[in-house]
Amino acid sequence: MNIKESKPYNALVFRVETTLPELSNHVAHVAKSLYREAARLDLMVTGAIHWNYYGIDGQPDTKFLLEIALPIQEKEVVSSEFEWRRIAGFKCVSAVLEGPWEQLPKTYETLIRQLHAQGLHMTDECREMYINMDFETPENNITEVQVGVR
Repeated sequence: MNIKESKPYNALVFRVETTLPELSNHVAHVAKSLYREAARLDLMVTGAIHWNYYGIDGQPDTKFLLEIALPIQEKEVVSSEFEWRRIAGFKCVSAVLEGPWEQLPKTYETLIRQLHAQGLHMTDECREMYINMDFETPENNITEVQVGVR
């Protein structure tokens, strides 16, 4: 577990209110659309896809805001399909998961247990950075999980 300050970044963003069971509705096709729109607008992509969660509490029925964000260099981009946003940095604990996304809940449980053991308090913000996505061989996935702390 690392404690760090995530850096702010510009992004092309898809936003939706959702629940944990509905997350699979947004896997892969939203990322493809973000990359396609970035190419159409001739934008400089500067990082991996981020899934930013606001108001998430781990309960299946809780509605929360999900942002799927593609970091870009440009500022104040106008897109017919997505929003441009400046994503703020935040203080977080982080861990890297190498392997299938089915292991994400265990990664979160470990991080939360460790942050409580260090006397830190969670915020309602979490992020996942999809450094490598391999839909054919999930063992090759590399995902950084970040849990907001104060």
